[in-house]
Amino acid sequence: MTAPHPTFHRNAIPGASPYVLALREELRRNRMRTIGRFEIAGRTVTVALGHDSLWAISRRDEARLAIRAAFAPGGFKARRLRARKGEALRIGLTSAMGDHVVTFRTATDELPVLRVTAQLTPAEDMLVPYLPRDLYPLGGDDDPLTAQGNVEAAQRGLNSGLLYCRFDGGTPGSLLYIQNLTAMNPYYNATETRPDGAVGGEWPELGYLPPTPPQSGTPPVNPLPKGEMVTLSDALLVFHEDAPLNEAHSARLFLQMLGSAYPLLDKPDRQFHDWPDRARRTLRDLEEAPEATIRHYGHVYAHPYTASEYPDAMVQVTLLSSIHDFGKWLGKPLPMEKTLAAGLEKFFDPKLRTLRRYLPNVGDDKDADAVDSWYLYHPLLGLGRMALDGDKQARRLFEDSLDYAIKAAHHFRYKWPIQYKVTDFSVITEARDDTGLGQTDVGGIYAYVMLTAYELTSDPLYLTEARTAIDAARGMRFELNYQANLTAWGAAACMRLWRITNQERHLHQSYVYLASFFHNAAIWESQIGQARHYPNFLGVTALHDAPYMALYECFDSFAAMERYLKDGGPDLDASARLMVSEYCRFALDRAWFYYPDALPADLLCKKPRNGHIDRKLSFPLEDLYVGGDIAGQVGQEIYGAGAAFIFASRAFHHIEGAPFDLFCDRSLLASDRTSQTSLAFQLDGPPSSTANLSLIRNGRAPLPRVDVSSEPGGQAKGKRHGKDRIDYIVPANARVRLHW
Repeated sequence: MTAPHPTFHRNAIPGASPYVLALREELRRNRMRTIGRFEIAGRTVTVALGHDSLWAISRRDEARLAIRAAFAPGGFKARRLRARKGEALRIGLTSAMGDHVVTFRTATDELPVLRVTAQLTPAEDMLVPYLPRDLYPLGGDDDPLTAQGNVEAAQRGLNSGLLYCRFDGGTPGSLLYIQNLTAMNPYYNATETRPDGAVGGEWPELGYLPPTPPQSGTPPVNPLPKGEMVTLSDALLVFHEDAPLNEAHSARLFLQMLGSAYPLLDKPDRQFHDWPDRARRTLRDLEEAPEATIRHYGHVYAHPYTASEYPDAMVQVTLLSSIHDFGKWLGKPLPMEKTLAAGLEKFFDPKLRTLRRYLPNVGDDKDADAVDSWYLYHPLLGLGRMALDGDKQARRLFEDSLDYAIKAAHHFRYKWPIQYKVTDFSVITEARDDTGLGQTDVGGIYAYVMLTAYELTSDPLYLTEARTAIDAARGMRFELNYQANLTAWGAAACMRLWRITNQERHLHQSYVYLASFFHNAAIWESQIGQARHYPNFLGVTALHDAPYMALYECFDSFAAMERYLKDGGPDLDASARLMVSEYCRFALDRAWFYYPDALPADLLCKKPRNGHIDRKLSFPLEDLYVGGDIAGQVGQEIYGAGAAFIFASRAFHHIEGAPFDLFCDRSLLASDRTSQTSLAFQLDGPPSSTANLSLIRNGRAPLPRVDVSSEPGGQAKGKRHGKDRIDYIVPANARVRLHW
């Protein structure tokens, strides 16, 4: 049972800022001038002009909230403007700063959403030393100091500008506040600032703190240009009348509110990328480039980075299992799979009965016995997948390592440290920070490994281990995520457990993993500095506190999320389906730009921490930055080269006898070959969304005339791209028919 979070009462607040006190005084003395009112799902929203701010006061019984819609130190003159289509209210404001336009819009398609957008046209080139926060919960007497509730999650770094909180008191409920940070790119570039941790605060002063230069003796020197309209805030507030009852309920509410806000956020256009061609180039470079591999004990091993770092088991198995999947997709085994598999045995320690991280001849500059907790289990994930496909060597190594895998879990009581010695489990690094938390999501990938063992052997021991590991992670809430791909596999393990046991608590626990995963996502498109050269929307930081997105974690999360969707079925929460499907969809575009040949040469780090960067090699960079920092500072990761094999084998589909292949950015379910020249298949995307289909010529014959229709949707109109591709857009959950 998860302990409830504390509520906040007036005597629990250490103090109040001048902005809290000023708001309380204006409300107490009824000094604000009402400009307009509107209703949204039982809430009355009063828009009123205060001393130095325009406020929107939302009231539903005792659930009350004040939103600062605009701020000017000298005050405003206000006038109502004619509302445009979809707007509940439009206000014009004039001050010494210039002219503000503030719009209020509502949406009630799913949960009620209030959107408040403020734009400013400066009267002069304007420096911005400080702007206050904008969100103040109120007590039943409209006093912010009597408001009761708790912040469940807030923005981390440059991830989504969101705040998730609960309200207690006489009218409990929940709120997701999210800034559409994409709209503020011109502000960030003009002022040379970044919205790093910009959404958060201390109860009851919450919300968005627009980034400004650090307070110091040196004033800001980068102004907002005179006469150019700039968006200062674009806030979406999603209301839910339920307050979280427990951890799983809290996660589901978060996902439902996120799913209601998501369709309203600005999104970039996506591009088609030829992942099969990228996979072939990657395979060629693995086979031929001297920087890619090294020989030990007469076998070939992959470097983790270009001509850098010692071979390790995770790198070898990740590449091996990804190439295995690509070979299955091609319909033939690939020589490189056999080459890499030949050296696997050297990682196995017959005394400990486990795969070690390094080969026996690793250099003295490495601790040969040290292992990160997740490193023990990830190679087993790949071996297990290959074992299910009938690979005898993979199955033997997988099954021979299971006892030790379980022994480690038992020793640490399913709560793993950061790093330990494989010989005796002595801890090298206990926690990731001063919270005392280790690798909090390792239990998720461990559970998936155990479920793979159960599928291979039918031994109930492994099912019990999976359930115990998932249960041991309960209570972590939004601190569950340590590393993105481990969290994704945890969600997949919960979903698989639910399918096996039919116990709904496992389905509900999958939402906890998803909520923690998407809390660490950047659900906005940064164009700050060099970030304008690559898409970054819906990227997830590699670690819970990492400053960058990484392709290895991206494609491994993609593979886990694919499994999650396939196991989900119709009982999966609609918002969870939406967010997982959208993550996979945008990954197919975003991931392309980790490859150095897809980026400007001057954006690449000249001296990375590992190896070197070669734009001619089809291996990805480890690191891209939402904030536009120089790319590839960590290095060019060969262990991330499996991305091309995974994306090609998951999103591209052969059609026997057809002169084309099919690309789809949504999951495909059952298909029927209704004749030699026709095919029908079901898409598994979220309702009220779309899917991109492409027909790609696969031989010398020209693309034939193809009729594409869907239910719902009807006849689809194709867009040709030369002689090699035709693109279509169909409903994301449609049944699609092709006839050629």
